[in-house]
Amino acid sequence: MKRPPVLARAVARSLVPFGGERAAALVPHARLAGPMPWVIAIMVALTVIAGAGGLALSNLAHTARSELSGAATVQVVEPLKVERDRQTRAAEAALSGLPEVASLRVVPDDELNALLDPWLGSEGDEAVPVPALIDVELRGPANAERLTALRRALGPVAPAARVDAQSSWLGPVFTAISSLQWLAIALVVLLALTSAAAVWLAARSALGGNRGTIEIVHLLGGTDAQIARIFQRSVGFDAAAGGAVGLALGMAAVLVLGRQFAALGSGMVAGGGLAAIDWVLIAAIPLVGVVIAMFTARLTVLGALRRML
Repeated sequence: MKRPPVLARAVARSLVPFGGERAAALVPHARLAGPMPWVIAIMVALTVIAGAGGLALSNLAHTARSELSGAATVQVVEPLKVERDRQTRAAEAALSGLPEVASLRVVPDDELNALLDPWLGSEGDEAVPVPALIDVELRGPANAERLTALRRALGPVAPAARVDAQSSWLGPVFTAISSLQWLAIALVVLLALTSAAAVWLAARSALGGNRGTIEIVHLLGGTDAQIARIFQRSVGFDAAAGGAVGLALGMAAVLVLGRQFAALGSGMVAGGGLAAIDWVLIAAIPLVGVVIAMFTARLTVLGALRRML
């Protein structure tokens, strides 16, 4: 009598016990059903945008601080033009002889008027006395000691002169940038937690749908780790697909926003460009997402399987 094909294969394998990895292979390998890959894609895209924004703000703040760390401004606040011009020339001569000063530049009146025209109009420049400005570049940071030396030198020759560090003018701006950086970090963390929660729900749903099969696999000798590996692999494929789509969408949005900000033509905004290392960090976001998703899926399945026994 001819043996059935299944029995014949069993005899050919010398009736090797059925269990372990072979038993775990009974768990379906289908990807997680539902919108899971799209949820991950959206989360990754938002994380890319938030991360790129945080890195751009960090670069902008670093560039601005570097450029303004040794810069100071001298204002000659004198309503009479003749006296203002005299004190400006005297201040220029006094500053030129100081060892703390690396370079200086008297801002022309035409340049000052051009800056004020949008607010005062062409006739407002004559009606309102405009202080004379001298841009000073120091040999080192514009700290209190160097600013005091400038004031001491200008006091006798230009009593109407006021000395300020340019970085102090942008103190509120730096504070706002720092707040936005912390907001970007908080958004990245929140999106990571949200992605982990979505994976947790999807893994729990998939696990519940295969509960009967898992119980049989347990009886056949399959271990919790072997079963978890099946779900972990499925989540990894979904996270990789969603991460690739999300990275493409996020980088497209970042490039569009970058071009719009570059069109402003502002020197300060130009300092917020992304460097090569920044793009590497952005490209690593989907990889981190895959690791988080697989780790979350493994912990979720292992915890649920322990409670099933």
